[in-house]
Amino acid sequence: MDGNGRWALGRGLSRTEGHRRGMEAVRTAVETSRELGVSYLTLFSFSSENWSRPPLEVQFLFGLLRLFIQRDLAELHRNGVRVTVIGDRVRLTSDIRSLLDKAETLTRDNKGLRLVIAFNYGARDEITRAVRRIGEDVAAGRLSPDAIDEAAIQSRLDTAGMPDPDLIIRTSGEMRLSNFLLWQAAYAELVFVPAFWPDFDRAAYLQAVEEYARRVRRFGGVAARRSG
Repeated sequence: MDGNGRWALGRGLSRTEGHRRGMEAVRTAVETSRELGVSYLTLFSFSSENWSRPPLEVQFLFGLLRLFIQRDLAELHRNGVRVTVIGDRVRLTSDIRSLLDKAETLTRDNKGLRLVIAFNYGARDEITRAVRRIGEDVAAGRLSPDAIDEAAIQSRLDTAGMPDPDLIIRTSGEMRLSNFLLWQAAYAELVFVPAFWPDFDRAAYLQAVEEYARRVRRFGGVAARRSG
């Protein structure tokens, strides 16, 4: 979800207003995902690199997270949405950790859309933490070095038990992953959208899904011949 600040600056508004408008796009994305029958929607809301932004902006982003959970969690729960948070929580304040725990606990039995919020998340950090866990297990004798394979790594990632993404959409015209789901994105289809995130509405979402539907996925093999 990229381009909140540039969207705002282009309109003579504050960056914080761009983030506020971006929250409306989040709600639209969740509603459209439910409409389409999407099983998993992962939103990259705060990266482990975002701490380098101005402190007031970081505080505002944390405030938006608080507002989102306090205002939207009940509705998400009523609609059967299950909330999961990925990322490193060690650096987060206790009140934020409590809110994240509350969202996950309240919705953990829901069977609808799985809304995954990547907060204080970075893919390299995630992989580093997974490798550290493997090292600890090997040192403790719980895991043999010969048993380290892709499954061993994947089971220790933040997304353990979740499917890899089929489609990754990046807004604002930037054409890079920016440390997002690097392991999981090995065979994901990528769609880059020129619109800034606050302008990513239902029509833009559907257009990205239509682009995905035109792709032929091979997963390293040979595509099956299409009939007709």
